[in-house]
Amino acid sequence: MSEQEMTPVQPKKAPGDKPTGIKLVAPARPHERAGEIRFVEMPREKTPRLDVLVLNPPSPDGDLFLRDIARVGRRTRDGIIWPQTALAQIAAVVKEAGYTVEVIDAIGLMMDWKSFEKYMWEKKPRYMIIHATAPTLTNDMRTTFIGKAVGTITMAIGTHVTPMTRETLEAYPTLDIVVRGEPELTIVDVIRTIDRVVEQERATETVAVGNPDLTPPWRKLPFPDASYLTTRGRFLGVHPKIIAKALRETLGVGYRDEHGEVRINPDRPFIEDLDTLPIPLHDQLPWQRYKVPIVGGPYTFVLTSRGCPAGCRYCIKHVTYQSSVRHRSPHHVLQEMVMLKEMGMKHIHFEADLFTVKKEFVYDLCHTIIKEGLKLRWSCNSRVDFVDEDELRLMRKAGCFMIAWGLESGSEEILKRARKGTTVKRIEETIAASHRAGIMNWGYFIIGLPGETVETIQQTIALSKRLPLDIALFHIATPYPGTPFYYEAVANGWIRMNQWEDYDMYSHTVLNYPHLSSSDLEYWAKRAAREWSLRPRPIMTFLKGAANPETWGQLWQIGVNHLKWIGASLHNEGLRRLSGSGTI
Repeated sequence: MSEQEMTPVQPKKAPGDKPTGIKLVAPARPHERAGEIRFVEMPREKTPRLDVLVLNPPSPDGDLFLRDIARVGRRTRDGIIWPQTALAQIAAVVKEAGYTVEVIDAIGLMMDWKSFEKYMWEKKPRYMIIHATAPTLTNDMRTTFIGKAVGTITMAIGTHVTPMTRETLEAYPTLDIVVRGEPELTIVDVIRTIDRVVEQERATETVAVGNPDLTPPWRKLPFPDASYLTTRGRFLGVHPKIIAKALRETLGVGYRDEHGEVRINPDRPFIEDLDTLPIPLHDQLPWQRYKVPIVGGPYTFVLTSRGCPAGCRYCIKHVTYQSSVRHRSPHHVLQEMVMLKEMGMKHIHFEADLFTVKKEFVYDLCHTIIKEGLKLRWSCNSRVDFVDEDELRLMRKAGCFMIAWGLESGSEEILKRARKGTTVKRIEETIAASHRAGIMNWGYFIIGLPGETVETIQQTIALSKRLPLDIALFHIATPYPGTPFYYEAVANGWIRMNQWEDYDMYSHTVLNYPHLSSSDLEYWAKRAAREWSLRPRPIMTFLKGAANPETWGQLWQIGVNHLKWIGASLHNEGLRRLSGSGTI
């Protein structure tokens, strides 16, 4: 091949093209010369756009993942699909502000990526609020890539992006905004502010679509939706510089400025009166699919309060609602419960950082439920040092059938170092009192908190086996960004990870202590689950729940998954440890 043949042919320049840079132009038709190539406009929209989509993204692999904006995300082996009441709450606030809104719980709907992409092209939402978590972060950010293709402004919320605002925006350029902390009012403020600035830009002087210069001002295309600008007919959506201009003074957001640099504005104060929030749009959720193992369904979450005064160093409350406690009134909670009962709901879980944080509220709510004769079974979470036996009996009378307890450890030393604020004796007394009151007990334990040793882990296993628990889960300690535990782990070099997806309590851990490796912690979490579950009482509880037609299929699948989890590499790991350290 000759040198001339190897030289690429340089295209002829269209009128107005500058010497440097690539220019996007409409392709030339056969009868046109290069100098006559025209810039073309995007076609008109045939249907109005949806204003706002509030999204729980699809699963990375079809498995169930738990997400909640006030909790951490994780893969689940207990078969629960968490109701997205928090997203329905955001939707209710957005709707009350005058915008069209839809909630998509892709996990609850079992919506795959192909179906989600089809939905996006049909609805073309102007704004999309994504709930993102660390174990699914790259997966969740895939939604922003699709969003940009249809001209959507993308926002992320949750317990990971709040402390990791800068890192997330820098890593994912298709994410426009991070809404930090309590999201409802900030989201409405963002939408209103951007829409207002867009309208102001639309009223300014414009230039022809064929203008070869890509600098502002931009011409507004004749879309029915007046909120969308374009550059030369090629950019469908609001230009990043418009977003930057709009958000300069908006509290509670992270975004990119006009130069593409990440900016984090001061946080927004918390909502003082939670009764001012409208009732969540539960009817937009796939609530018929929400079931709890052993109990059945349908069930959903009902928010009662935000904030917790306890000082547990590992808790994500340090990132979310922190230490100040704000309650809804019992009457406002009852309104939502009555509505859910009329919808056909059978069970609810009172969602709070700590349901029993205020005794007066618990007594008032229980008496109100009893007085109104509302027959609706409910569960809640609690701490063993924030409830007494009289309170437990009243809760049972008002319909409480199960309490989820954060028990964490059977070691006094570990409880003290974690600033749990309780003792092993108090744990034993309160769980026994709850059992006497006729309430089922669901215990959560954490393997691997700072100071953990093989001896303290064995103390935790022993405690779990002597408590009257109906369900027990053993998680590996996870130093979530923004918690005191995270900063301690970073300072001591205890974290070993390659990507945020490693923050998955289900299959592995990012913790790696000098005396307890990641594989050691994984082994002990599985061993604890095996020792607790393969006993007569848990097996009978499982079989009793499996007899329920509503849950038997789900429970058997959970049982299979659980046995696979506790058995995966457990035998080989045990042999390795026996031949190595000899600690088993």
